[in-house]
Order: sequence, then C-alpha cells, then structure tokens
Amino acid sequence: MKCLLVAINAKYIHSNLALYSLKASAEAAIREGRLTGEVQVELAEYTINHRAAEILDDIYMRKADLLCFSCYIWNIEYVKTLVRNLKRLRPQVPIWLGGPEVSFDLEAQMGEVPEADGILYGEGEHSFPGLLHFYESYTGPGVLPGGSAYRDGAKRVIVTPPEEPVRLDEIPFAYETVWNEKDFQNRILYYETSRGCPFSCSYCLSSIDKRLRFRSLSKVYEELKFFLDRKVPQVKFVDRTFNCKKDRAVAIWRFLRDHDNGVTNFHFEISAELLDEESLALLEALRPGLIQLEIGVQSANPKTLKAICRMTDLKKLRQVTGQIGQRRNIHRHLDLIAGLPHEDYESFGYSFDEVYSMGPDELQLGFLKVLKGTNMHEEAERYHILYQAEAPFEVLETPWLSHEDLIHLKQVEEMVEIYYNSRQFLYSMKFLLPFFGRPFLMYESLGRFWAVRGMARRKHAREALYEFLLDYVKEQMPAAAEVFKKPLTFDYYLRENAKKRPEFAAPQEIYKEEVRAKLAARFPEIPIKQLLKEFHVEVFDSFFTGGKEYWMFDYKNRDPLTGNADCVRL
Repeated sequence: MKCLLVAINAKYIHSNLALYSLKASAEAAIREGRLTGEVQVELAEYTINHRAAEILDDIYMRKADLLCFSCYIWNIEYVKTLVRNLKRLRPQVPIWLGGPEVSFDLEAQMGEVPEADGILYGEGEHSFPGLLHFYESYTGPGVLPGGSAYRDGAKRVIVTPPEEPVRLDEIPFAYETVWNEKDFQNRILYYETSRGCPFSCSYCLSSIDKRLRFRSLSKVYEELKFFLDRKVPQVKFVDRTFNCKKDRAVAIWRFLRDHDNGVTNFHFEISAELLDEESLALLEALRPGLIQLEIGVQSANPKTLKAICRMTDLKKLRQVTGQIGQRRNIHRHLDLIAGLPHEDYESFGYSFDEVYSMGPDELQLGFLKVLKGTNMHEEAERYHILYQAEAPFEVLETPWLSHEDLIHLKQVEEMVEIYYNSRQFLYSMKFLLPFFGRPFLMYESLGRFWAVRGMARRKHAREALYEFLLDYVKEQMPAAAEVFKKPLTFDYYLRENAKKRPEFAAPQEIYKEEVRAKLAARFPEIPIKQLLKEFHVEVFDSFFTGGKEYWMFDYKNRDPLTGNADCVRL
C-alpha cells in the first residue's frame, strides 16, 4: 500500500515539517512492527504558484492507494479543487485531510469537502500510523484511530476522541530519512523542540494548547549537529515562545555558539521581556548572523493589548531590543498586526512609529486573520469585526478601521517591504524622514504616490525602485531633489557594483585618476585592474561632512545582517 503525503507550500523556499514528521513516524512504526514493510509513505511538495492541473497530473501519475493533504489558510481552496477532481478520477482512493485549517468544527469541515473521506485532527504522530494500519488491514468496517473524523455507512460524521498528547522525545527526527542535499538546497528548514504556549493571545492558535512539552536537550543537540554538519543555510524554530523556559533557551544558544559552523542561521520567535542580563550577555557574544530573533509587538495601544490578552511591557521591550541592536550581530524582526480591537488608523500609526523607533532590522506589518479555533474567532461578532468568508479570513473592516483605511495600510506595508525591509535604501530613508517628522507619515505618503503611479501589484526592476523615489522627491519636495541624488546613489552602490550606472548618479569621469591613485595607495601590492574589479569608489561632494568624499564599497566583505557592502572612506 502506498500513501502519498501532499504539501502545497506558500513558496518554494518553505518546507513542510508536519509531513516530514508524519513520514518519520510511519517509518518508525514499520521498524517496530506496528506496520508491515508493505506500507510505503512518499512525500510530494508543491507550491501555490504551480498550476493546479500540473499538480493534479503529478499526483495522479504517482498511483497512490491513499492520499493525505496538509491544509493551511494559504492552500485550502487549492486543496479543495484538487480533492474534487482527484475523487472524480480515482473514486476508489481514500482522501484524508489534516492540518490547522480543517482541525476545528469538524462536521462543518467534512460538509465543505464532501469528497474527502476523513480528517485527522490534533497531533498526527500517533494517529497517522493508526490510519495507515486501518487501510493496510482493511477488509470491512474497522476502527479508525483517535483524532479522526469520518462518515459512517449512513453518511453521518463520526469524531473519535483525540489521541493523548505526544511525548516529544518519542517523535523521530523529521529530516534524517528524507534528507537529500539537492532537495533542500536554498530552502528554509523548520524545526521544533517544544509544543504549547504559556500565553493567551486571542488571535493565535498556539494559545489553545497550554500543555508545555519539551524535547530533551540531548536529542536537540544531536539534531542541531545534523544541521550544522550539513551547513544548512537557515533553520527556523517553530517553538511558539522559544525562551519561555530561560535555562533551556540559554543552553541551546550556548550550544550554537560553541558549535557554530560560520554559515547556518537559526531563527527564534521569542518574548523580549523574558530576556534577562545573563541571556542578553550571551546573545551579545554570538557571531553576527548566527541567530535572528522574531519579536511580536502587535500594537502599542494599551487597550488593544488588553483586549487580545497580551500583557506587553513596551518600556522593557524597547530597552531589550535596543540593547540587542547595539552589537549589530543579531537580526531583529518585529511584528505589528492591523485590524485588532480598539486600534484605529491614528492609533495604528502611533504603534508603527513606536516600533519603527526601536530600529528593527525588519518590520513586518501583518493584517489580522480570524482563524477558526482561536478566541478571536469567537469574539469577532462581539467586536463587529468583518473578515473574509474564505481563507485566509483576513480582516475586511472593524468599527475602528474602515476598509479604505486598510487599503491605505496595505500601501504602507508594501512601501515598508520595499524601502525598509530590503535594507537597500538606508540612507535615502534617513534623508527623507526629517521632512515628515514621523515614519508612518513618510511611508503613507510614499504608498499613496505609488498607487497614483500605478506601481502596485507589478514587479519592478531594481533601478525602477530608485527612480520612483527620485520622482517622488522631485514632485513632493523639488528643492531637495538634487541633494537627494547623493544618498540615493550611495544606496544604489551599497548593495551591488552595478555594471550600468544609474542616470541619477553624478558623473565620475573627472575623478578617474584620483580614484586609481587612492586605491593604489591603499593596496600597493594589488594590481590596479584587479582593484577596479573588486571595489567601487564613488566620489561625493558635500554628502556627509562637507567637501569631497571618496567612498570605497567592498563587496567581498558584507554586513551579515543587511547584505550591504562594507564601506570605507578613503
């Protein structure tokens, strides 16, 4: 019997940890004799960018005896289409669903996808091998495992009780049997060392499970060594609040410090307020780029924070993120959510300014998703929050934010992604900010100009993004346009030694000999032709300190947090 586990990821760089874990659990059951060696479990990973017809054909040609789909808000509509058509093509093949998008209100979910034979809900490491055993030995009515929903002979939905919580040490390591360096090249690997969350954020599914469980440190060390030995580019911990148990978090960070391979980056979602001086001292000593921290702020409005059950200490959060940022060795990713209760347009702008002033390396501006199973799903009607009827259930309007307000905030989000999070416009943004006084007003103004120019929902060449900024300045603050070309040019060469010189950059021919002389003086042992290939030197008039300045961009030595070239004033 062949079972095909199907993942449809949001992007190619993502991987589906849940399915790897199910496959590993099934293989452990085979080794232990709970399943026969006749059972085969295969993985099929696609993305939502694939055409549905291509995925359908590929799944059909794999000739599986059992199909299982992993369902999330980004792929559920896609999955429904595939299931309908696969059932038409191969009506005899059982199709099961699993994942957070189908694990709540099970009768309704079964009604929405009548072609599905059942749903596995909750933790699948025990129930999935049970499902395989059911179909492997199926000769008539049998007993399905705990944590399943299915239809009986009368088409009634039957829900079995959930399985007992899994002991994390009993779960086999997800990557050992599926590892293929070619398959995982340029992809993010997700990793889990704990389940449950001590907090009660009303919009988050993780807040439902208060049973904090941990994988033993001995297993964690062994598995981290697996990643380190293979020099995996990035590993993202999916632990909901990684540092909820301080001694454990410190022990893992110490292990990564002591076994650093100089390449792998580890991403953690943490609560900044839980970091004490010992933790901070350890973090400050890590290699630049070894870890990155994601910190959910969500709002700076006290009434909003209370409504979503977050007891955020903004003063402590600011102090801690600032202290981490001083060493410039850790990427700090801060989150905001638009559409929360009591947060109007003005209040959100204030929250934005607060977080922006903390100087994050990345500021993620998200929009509330009213997820099934969360307290927010229950409270949405009370708060009169309107949200999409289908996945991803994103907020459409609240009593505090009109739909037009949300449209403008999405314009702000796009500008932040392009002109802040890319880290390619550092000096241009610093130049513009004093004209507005507040960061939110700057990105709001850019966003509206972007929309007027019809730039939204289209891909743009890198040079076009710089030209847009210059056009904006020419129209909105023409007196500053000529001076603005200097930080714009600096940013342009900060990222790459472009072969084609941008039109807005000042002519450099007159400095040709001076540049060669300065490079030769700094690197007398290296031929000038080689120097001109390895470095770019840009001459500015009255940019930083007044007078003529020679800035050398070293592309071999880059900032590990921004990817920008090292800059030296000659």
